[in-house]
Amino acid sequence: MYQYDSIDKQLLSERVAQFRDQTQRYLAGELSDSEFLPLRLQNGLYIQRLAPMLRVAVPYGLYDSAQMRQLAYIARHYDKGYTHVSTRQNFQFNWPRLEDVPDILADLADVDMHAIQTSGNCIRNITTDQYAGVAADEVEDPRPWCELLRQWSTFHPEFALLPRKFKIAMCATVDDRAAFQFHDIGVELTHDDKGQTQFKVYVGGGLGRTPVIAQLIHSELPWQHLLTYLEAILRVYNMHGRRDNKYKARIKILVKAMGVDAFREKVEQEWAHIRGGSNTLSSAAVEKVKNHFQPIDYPQHDDSSMNRELASQRLESPEFARWLDKNTLAHKQAGYAIVNLALKPTGIAPGDITDVQMDAIADLADQYSNGQLRNTHHQNIVLADVCKTDLWSLWRAIDALGLATPNLGYLSDPICCPGGDYCALANAKSIPVAEAIQRKFDDMDYLYDLGPIDLNISGCMNACGHHHVGHIGILGVDKKGREFYQISLGGNMGRAAAIGKILGPSFSQEEIPDVIENILDTYIEVRQPEEMFVDTYQRVGLGPFKERVYVKAD
Repeated sequence: MYQYDSIDKQLLSERVAQFRDQTQRYLAGELSDSEFLPLRLQNGLYIQRLAPMLRVAVPYGLYDSAQMRQLAYIARHYDKGYTHVSTRQNFQFNWPRLEDVPDILADLADVDMHAIQTSGNCIRNITTDQYAGVAADEVEDPRPWCELLRQWSTFHPEFALLPRKFKIAMCATVDDRAAFQFHDIGVELTHDDKGQTQFKVYVGGGLGRTPVIAQLIHSELPWQHLLTYLEAILRVYNMHGRRDNKYKARIKILVKAMGVDAFREKVEQEWAHIRGGSNTLSSAAVEKVKNHFQPIDYPQHDDSSMNRELASQRLESPEFARWLDKNTLAHKQAGYAIVNLALKPTGIAPGDITDVQMDAIADLADQYSNGQLRNTHHQNIVLADVCKTDLWSLWRAIDALGLATPNLGYLSDPICCPGGDYCALANAKSIPVAEAIQRKFDDMDYLYDLGPIDLNISGCMNACGHHHVGHIGILGVDKKGREFYQISLGGNMGRAAAIGKILGPSFSQEEIPDVIENILDTYIEVRQPEEMFVDTYQRVGLGPFKERVYVKAD
C-alpha cells in the first residue's frame, strides 16, 4: 500500500495545527457558525442530530493494522467505543466532542490518516473494488491509478469549492463492485489490442434526489492522459455547474441539461489547453506509484492438497462449510482466499464495529493477511490474503467475535445509512427498519433459497444508503411529521446498472417487514428455476409485486 513520504506528513501536521487554531477561535467566539462551517467541512466534521460526526478518509478502502488499532484507540478515548464503516469505504465517528477533534486529527496523522475532503464541495474519497489487487476477474490492479487520482485531487486549488460534492470511482473487473456508473465520474480500466492500459470515462452519474446512470464520454483514453482529461471535465463543471440551487448543482444535472455530446465537446475544447501539460503522466511517475502496490511474494502451496483438507473440514462442521461458501471468494493466487468479515449482526447498526473488535481484527490481519485490511461498499471488512490452511482457525476466531454471519450478499446483509437516529437531514430512521427485517427473516436456509438480494435502506432522498440501486430499496419519507417508507424494486448497482421503480404509496415502519414478506412470497411464486430476484423482476415487471402488496394491505 502507499506509504506517506515526508511531504505528505508535513502537510498533515500543518493541517492539524491550522484546524486546532480555527477550532479554538470558534470556541472562543472569534469565529461565527457561518465562518467556521467551511473550515470544519474541509476537515470532515459534520454537525449531526445529536453530536458532531467526523468522517475519516480511507482512500480506495485500503488500510493497515496499525491504522485500525489507532481507530480503535480513538473510538475508546474520544467516542462511545465504536466506529461506523460507510458505503464510500470510509470510517465515521458519531460522538466526538468538538473540542477533541483537533486531538483526534493529530492521532490520525500519527498513522498517516486524515479527514481531509471527506465533506464539502470538493473531490471526495476515490473508491474502487474492495478486492482490488487480488480479484480473480481483474484486468489489472486499479489501486495505483486510484492513488494517482488521490494525489492529484487532494488540495487541488481549483477544485476546492466546486458547485457541489464530487465523487470518482474506478472499476477494473468483469463484475462491477465499485458502482462506477453511479458516480460523477466513473472510470473503467481496460486494455487495448496490444495490452496497453486505457480507460473508458463515464460522466454524470449519481443518486440523491435525481438518480442518473452515467454516460460514456470517452471510450479509449490513453493512460497518459487520465489526469488531464478528468481535469478538463472538472473545469467544465466548475465553470458551468449551477451554484444558485444546490439541488440542481451536481454534474449530472449539467450533463442532462447540455446533452452528453455538447458536454463532451466542451470537455474536448478545455482538454486541448492542458493535454500534454504538467499533469500528463509519464511511465516513471506511474511506476513510482505502482512500486507501492507490488504483488506480495506469496509462498507456493499445493492448492489441491489444501482443497482436500478444506473438504474434510466442511464435513466436520456444516457451519464452517456455510461460512466458506458465503463469505469467502476466489483469490487470483492459488492457495489463497479473500475473506469477508460480516458487520451486520442483528441488533447492531449495519456497519458498526466496536473498539474491542477492531483491536482483534488488527491482530488477525497481522496473523493471517499481511497486516492489511479493506472496507467494502456494503459496509463490511475484508482480509484479502488468507492462506487456505488458515481458514479454519480464522473462522473460529472471527466467529467468537461475532463477525462470521454467513450472509454476504443476502437479505440480512443490508446497506443502511445511519438515518434519523443520527443524521440531521434524515426524514426517518433506517437502523430499526433494518433490524426488524433481519429479525423477521432470520432463517438462513430460507435466505439461501431466496438467493442474493441487495437490500438498501436510506433515511432521506440524499440516498446515503443507495436505495435507488437496491434490488429492494427502502426510502424514509416524512408525511405530516410521521415517518413512512417508500419501496422500490429492480435497482442494480453492478454492471447491468438500473434504477429501481417505486412500488406505490408508502408504508408505516410497522408495516415494512410484512410488505417485504409479500414481495418475497411473490418472487417465490413467479420465479423460474435458478432465477435470481432481480432477474425475475426484470422478466415480470412491477405488476405482480404491486398487486400482492397492496391487495394484502387492503
